Amino acid sequence: MEARLEQYIHAIIRWLPDPILSVLILIASFGAGWLLHKIISRILTRLTENRDLFWRSLVQRTKRPLRLAILTWTLSLGVVIAPLSNEGESTLRHILLLCFIVVVGWMARTTLHIWTTVYLRRFKLDAEDNLLARKHVTQSRILERVAATLIIALTLSAVIMTFPAARQYGVSLLASAGVAGIVLGLALQPVLKNLFAGIQLAITQPIRIDDALLVEGEWGKVEEITSTYVVVRLWDWRRLILPLGYFIEKPFQNWTREGAALIGTVMIYLDYSVPVDEIRRKVEEIARGSRLWDGQVVNIAVTDFRENVMEVRILVSAADAGRAFDLRCEVREKLIDFIQRNYPSGLPKVRAEGVAGSGADAAVVDGAGARSLQS
Repeated sequence: MEARLEQYIHAIIRWLPDPILSVLILIASFGAGWLLHKIISRILTRLTENRDLFWRSLVQRTKRPLRLAILTWTLSLGVVIAPLSNEGESTLRHILLLCFIVVVGWMARTTLHIWTTVYLRRFKLDAEDNLLARKHVTQSRILERVAATLIIALTLSAVIMTFPAARQYGVSLLASAGVAGIVLGLALQPVLKNLFAGIQLAITQPIRIDDALLVEGEWGKVEEITSTYVVVRLWDWRRLILPLGYFIEKPFQNWTREGAALIGTVMIYLDYSVPVDEIRRKVEEIARGSRLWDGQVVNIAVTDFRENVMEVRILVSAADAGRAFDLRCEVREKLIDFIQRNYPSGLPKVRAEGVAGSGADAAVVDGAGARSLQS
């Protein structure tokens, strides 16, 4: 019975034309690869359901590249079995080789992304003291993008080099490496500049994710660092886009380089009649009663004597730049209210007295320029 069935199958195969038979074999190979992928995916999902996050994420995110890898393998077996012409077999083998190269690059890129994401889960940027988190997040994200760029470049290079014409062109470029190197260097100068600037930023870290910067006269926080540019989220929700090379070549202020805490400054100009001790006690009271003060620094000092006023500098500290700004505003508002209620004559005034004509007229001019004449 089995011998008859085998003879019958061979007779059908011999009766079918080679193109149709080849198509059927390739379709069967494709179907077998699809079914095999389903089985392997279920097995891997069950094996990793109790493992840590890295392995579970790896299985979930590599389903598509794994499917492409299995289909490439089963179709390569089908190409070997199918009665293809030399030209058809060569074309299909080349396509499968390209698929294999893409699978390797795809898997490497996915694995890199999963590892970086899982590694950074232990660091929280929303913590009070997030300096360590900002260091690791910035370094990991920049190096991940640089590595991803290299993976994509190597994958594309491997794909291009599978074509004989491209290999010949590459050999000719190597033969004329002097001129080609100069031309290629000039063409890729912006790309290479940003690539090396990204590596330098990752190592030296003059800026990090969530750093508070004063750049181009604008205050904001670093929202994203890509392989070519930096996104700074300004205080009014605008985005300032700057190339990576900017932070290597130009000066800027980093308010959170070694820590998030900052000292805010409030300058006020008062008449000499205002008692400084009362101002000092009031500022200390305002700081102690504010939820924005971190309990570290509160200082009041007369820093200058001018012709009509004395300059009083107030220092208060806060946990970060945003709280420091709000605390400075709070001190200004409550202090000016205190002075207006208790020392209304202590605000700056400019007085001028003179005699006009036969009467004794006195002119009083305040700081806003208002003038009143009294006879």
